[in-house]
Order: sequence, then C-alpha cells, then structure tokens
Amino acid sequence: MKSSRLKKISSWYKKFKISKSPQMNLVWGFFLYTIIGFILLSIPIFHKEDIHILDHLFISTSAISTTGLVTINVFESYNFFGQFIIMGLIQIGGIGYMTLTTYYLIFTTKKITHWHSKIIGTEFTLPKTIKIKDFIKSVIVFTFIMEIIGAILFYFAFTANGMGNLKAFWFSIFHSISTFCTAGFALFSNGFEGFQNNTFINIIVAILAIAGSLGFIVITDVWYRIKGKSKEISFTTKVILYGFILLLLGGTTLIYFTESSSTLGSESSFMTAFFQTMSAMTTVGFNTIPLNNLSLPILLLITFLMYIGASPSGTAGGMKITTLTAMISILKSRLVGQQKITFLKRIIPFERIYVATSTFMLYTSLIFLFSFLLSYTENFPFERILFEVASALGTVGLSTGITGDLSSIGKICIIILMFIGRVGVLTFGFALLQQKNQDIQHTIKDDLAV
Repeated sequence: MKSSRLKKISSWYKKFKISKSPQMNLVWGFFLYTIIGFILLSIPIFHKEDIHILDHLFISTSAISTTGLVTINVFESYNFFGQFIIMGLIQIGGIGYMTLTTYYLIFTTKKITHWHSKIIGTEFTLPKTIKIKDFIKSVIVFTFIMEIIGAILFYFAFTANGMGNLKAFWFSIFHSISTFCTAGFALFSNGFEGFQNNTFINIIVAILAIAGSLGFIVITDVWYRIKGKSKEISFTTKVILYGFILLLLGGTTLIYFTESSSTLGSESSFMTAFFQTMSAMTTVGFNTIPLNNLSLPILLLITFLMYIGASPSGTAGGMKITTLTAMISILKSRLVGQQKITFLKRIIPFERIYVATSTFMLYTSLIFLFSFLLSYTENFPFERILFEVASALGTVGLSTGITGDLSSIGKICIIILMFIGRVGVLTFGFALLQQKNQDIQHTIKDDLAV
C-alpha cells in the first residue's frame, strides 16, 4: 500500500517537473531544499538553546543560498548535528543541486537527459565552447579537490593556533566547504576577526574563495587548454580574469590608502585591505575587522564590490563581472557611434546584451525596492540598510552588525533577497513571468524617443 502511494507521488512529481520551465524547476528545487533544511534545523535535538522558528528559516535560506548572514550565533545555537546540516545545505547550494544529480547520472548511465541539460544550462551560463558533460565533471572534481586541500591546510593552521585536534578536524572541514562555496558561515563568534594578523589563514581563505568565485567556466576552459582541446582560453575567461584582477587591485588600493590605519590595524593593514576587498568580490563574506568601524566611503566601495560580485557559473553571487563588462561595452559603443557592441575587439552577441541589460535593470531595481522597504521597517542608518540589502542579494554575508536586530518583517525581506540572489534575479523573473507561448500576432511596431 505504501509503495503504491510512493510510486504515485513519484510519478506526479516527475510530471510536475517536466510541465514546468527550467527556471521554475530551479526555483522549486532550491525552495524544496530550503524547506527541508528549515524542518531539520527546527528539530529540538539539534539545538543547544531555544531558537525562534523564523531564525531557523533564516539560517536555512542563508546556507542554501551560500550567503552567510546570520541572526544567531551558529556555534552556540546548534550542536554538531545542526552544524552538519548547515554544512550540507552549503554544499548543495554551492555547486547546485542539479549538478550533483546530473553528475550521478553521468557516473551511473554515462548519459545526460535533455531535461537535465536544459536545467543545467539555466543554472549555469556557459559559452558555446564548453560541453555540459565536461563542465559537470570539472565542477564536481575541482570542488572536492579544493575542499580537501583546504581542509588539510585549515587543520594545520588551527592546530598551530592552539586548537585541539578533534575540534580542529571539524572546524577545518566546515570552514573549507564554507569558504570554497563562498558561504561566509563561520563557527567563530566574531568571524575571522581573531585571525586578522594570521597570514597563513588569510591566504587559505583567499585561495579557496577566489578558486570558487572565479567560476567553473574558467576552470573548464583552462583544463581544455592544458589537455590541448583548445588553442587558447575563451573570451569569457579573459573578461572574467581581467575584470577580477582590476577590481581586486583597485579596491585593495583604495581601502589601503583611504581608510584609517587604526581601523585596518597597523600590523597588517595591506593584508586587511586585500582581505576585505577579496571577501566582498568573491562574496565569501568573511571579515577580519568590525565593518561597522569603516568610514562611509569605504562602506560604499564594499557595497559596490558586493553589487558586482565575481564570475558567472561559479560559487559567487552578485551581478557578475561579465554583466558589468557588457554594460560598459554598450556605453562605450554608443559614445563612439558603433552599431555593434564590442569589447577587446570582439563583438558581443545581442542575445548576451539583452541578458546583461535585463540582469542589470532587475538587480538594481531589487536593491532599490528592498532598501526602500527596510528604510520603513528598520531604525538603522541608510548606508547600513543598503549594505545589508546588497550583501543579501549578492549572497555575500558581510554585515555591519544589524542582521540579528532586524524586525521580523526585515528578516523576511532579507530571506527573500537571499533566495532570489541564489537562483539568480533573471531566473527568478523568468520563473514568475515567462509564458510558454508568447502571442506576438497583435503587437504593433512603433517608435519611442529615448
């Protein structure tokens, strides 16, 4: 009797998935994992203390979206099993639940269904030069190699800092996954502030976060080049690398020379400036200094870096460097009177331009809308509200310390932003508004003065 019911439910669920668009499948998938995480975290045996039900939903959403904003202290609120659930959600959110499913299919059947290909193509924006099968393999292999290496390095770093072996073993695994997936979850009460002058730990975090945030496109592309499958790296990879290096150097320089040395710390002010720039760009969300002590110009600079983010098809959030590049290319081409949009002497296809402009408009609109809403519901300075909104939508996790003091409405707003940021603003918009058959028979061609 039970088996027949399970078969009926399974059959219904398969039909339901196939009937929905790839975008809607992604939204439903991440929503389902968020709810599962919420239910598991709500079980009392996983708690060290009483936790409000809304905080469980907040933590689950933050983990699956790999954001890292928290309303409670994770280490003091959840026991080992609760922390393990959070780590599992981070892993699923970091590389994508469909990636794991598709890799299992490749491993067992050596085939990818058309349905899986469509959803992977929706979750990860891939250039035409990269095959989905190769991409999936590189995602899984590279992720686990980097996380294992990161865990080993963290273990040596934590034990050298006086941490016990058993605690260091667990902390190294948790923080390696959290860092590579750019989740920003830490089991330390003050984040990584205690390691501001620890060069080794700063380097480990930077390497893992940059490796994850640069994106699997770059990794697959470089792998193709090494194996001789391609003669040179793709245009997309070049744009990502150039943009990332330029923004990283620019942000580090501005913070180092304009922020007070008393705020950054005189011992390692350059390393601190680099770390905070890297943390915002990769959206890893760790901090080695209290961000509420930063000056207003630097807060705005970090907000801008969180707004941009890093690479598409990686673990980082944000609007993406490629979107910024497309917008700059449009402006440059308009100013010089070019009919085609070009960058680095390459023509950018119009379909990519449409995606970039749509992403830019929707992303910016959401930041404005939720900043507006939180300005009504919360009693904090506007720059802190804007910072929190940009951090949530960019799935960064940096905060000036207001997250735990948000009202219930404010927490719900941040939960919505984190979820949208993980599935992607354009994917979320498509899922809500896209029609299967668009009727264009009754449209009229006209003009609009701009």
